[in-house]
Amino acid sequence: MENQNATVTSFALLGFSYSITINAFLFLVFLLMYTLTFLGNIIIFVVTSHLPSPMYFFIMHLAFIDICFSSITVPKLLAIFWARQTISYSGCFIQMFFVFVTGSTEDYVLAAMAYDRYAAICRPLHYVQIVNKARCRWLVGGAWAIGFLCAMINILPALKLDFCGSNFIKDFSCEFPSVLALSCTETSSNWMAFLISGGAVSGCSLIIILVSYIHIISTILKLNSAEAKRKTFSTCSSHIIVVVLYYGTACFRNMRPSSASSIIVDELFSIQYKISTPMLNPLIYSLKNREVKEAIKKLMGYKPL
Repeated sequence: MENQNATVTSFALLGFSYSITINAFLFLVFLLMYTLTFLGNIIIFVVTSHLPSPMYFFIMHLAFIDICFSSITVPKLLAIFWARQTISYSGCFIQMFFVFVTGSTEDYVLAAMAYDRYAAICRPLHYVQIVNKARCRWLVGGAWAIGFLCAMINILPALKLDFCGSNFIKDFSCEFPSVLALSCTETSSNWMAFLISGGAVSGCSLIIILVSYIHIISTILKLNSAEAKRKTFSTCSSHIIVVVLYYGTACFRNMRPSSASSIIVDELFSIQYKISTPMLNPLIYSLKNREVKEAIKKLMGYKPL
């Protein structure tokens, strides 16, 4: 992925450029977070792979995506704390490519999970026919295809850009908007492709989620029993929390204008959707889902007294 016209051969990541003591502390914090993310999602992946419901098929793939998503940026972040703050030109674009892939794929896996909850709550008698194994595979396969397409649309044109000025990225990873801002050639078409593709991917998946939950809430409100309402809503609560955490921070970080940019705020929101959300997802699904909790206890060999 080398650009023959580029005079910049590497980029400097300036995120968390603090004192040695603070960086050592942050290194331990993010190493712990990454370890918890990796182990937590591995456990969820193993546990849900043995559960038969289509919902767990999607949770299993979400766990796999979260492992990939955090592994794309966190190892490089840990290296930054030991003064290795540069990333090669090709390494930066490879990182951006896979951030696009995993981020866009997660959008549509979350949308597929909302569709699954709609079918389970609003059309329970036809649930097995609507969300069968073949359709689940198609939904997940389509999510990955959209992720790769979105990455190709944005990264391939960006490879033709020239970078001949500053190579300082004020972040701990290669964020696409930050890299575009460093180009010394015209980037209006790149920005247009980024906004259109990002808006289409996030917008369409979010519409699917919102429409699904409008039908779900309408169905829940028609239930006579308050206990039935509570139990039905609890099956969606973990998914709602994950959607709010992921979409809220990711959209704010990537879709707002550069004029409203703040280094500290950008770092906080990048940490939230790249590191914190993948770490919290296993905790959210294990605490809010009885079957997952029981499966984890069985995996760990837990026996009640």
